[in-house]
Amino acid sequence: MFADLALIAVVAEAMVGYPNAVYRLIGHPVSWFGRLITWCDDSWNSAAKSGPERRAWGVATLLLLLAAAILAGLAIAAILERLLPGIISLLVCGLLASSLLAQRSLDSHVLDVARALERDGLAGGRAAVAHIVGRETRNLDEAAVCRAAIESLAENFSDGVVAPLFWMTVAGLPGALAYKAVNTADSMIGHKTERHLAFGWASTRFDDLVNLPASRLSALWLVLAAVPLGLSPGEALSAIRHDAGHHRSLNAGWPEAAMAGALGIRLSGPRIYDGVPVEEPWVGQGRSELTAKDIRNALTLYRTACALQIAVLVLIVLSLRLW
Repeated sequence: MFADLALIAVVAEAMVGYPNAVYRLIGHPVSWFGRLITWCDDSWNSAAKSGPERRAWGVATLLLLLAAAILAGLAIAAILERLLPGIISLLVCGLLASSLLAQRSLDSHVLDVARALERDGLAGGRAAVAHIVGRETRNLDEAAVCRAAIESLAENFSDGVVAPLFWMTVAGLPGALAYKAVNTADSMIGHKTERHLAFGWASTRFDDLVNLPASRLSALWLVLAAVPLGLSPGEALSAIRHDAGHHRSLNAGWPEAAMAGALGIRLSGPRIYDGVPVEEPWVGQGRSELTAKDIRNALTLYRTACALQIAVLVLIVLSLRLW
């Protein structure tokens, strides 16, 4: 267990996030993985190769990413332990690990959508939400903009906050880096296009696997967070039971259903990707006509769930210390 490392990382990220000055200076771990994935895609994913060959090279890409991430994590931890006293080494490692969490930045990006809707109307909301979703936004009405923002909040709570923190707690910095490498690969080459269907197969399947525990855990945090807010934990559980399994994603349906049920709204539904209408089933049984206020309510639920997660980490650390 690396709960002390995870606690330092999540608290540091909640306080300061990932400073823009640092990003401009050295980039971000996701951008570093992205360059390696792009090199693999350009070098190994040739249209001249057969489907089985491209799938095999996709497996090689995944293995290379995992090896690079795990070895980097082990090397960083070893160097810090050798150069710095124990507690200082832990604090520095925790600060570095905080870059793998998106708790603060996710809050900021979703809040930008609510503010844009309130300040600049529908055009502002469409422009703001286009930064955080992959669907077409130019024809979205206000309710659809709000649904897109809340869906992104729920899904990224799982794979941008809970999942890297879970793997950090279980396997330390190497585990969190390996998770981010896989998740980045899924976002870049895990598309059902002619180019990436075979090459991205391994990354997509492995991403589904490593996100499975966090998707359930994130749904649990949202259900529990609904209690002190006077929302509907029972409806959240009902939505998970009835709708999570019908979602297009194996894992994203869990936090989306929990958030929809707790807030008494409907999420998902029809949308357009790359100009193609996609008939997605609804998640939740509540209102579908949403406003910026619903985004703010979702953010309150999200922040409470994040605080609950940190509180549980504190309890884990204290219990391990006492033992």
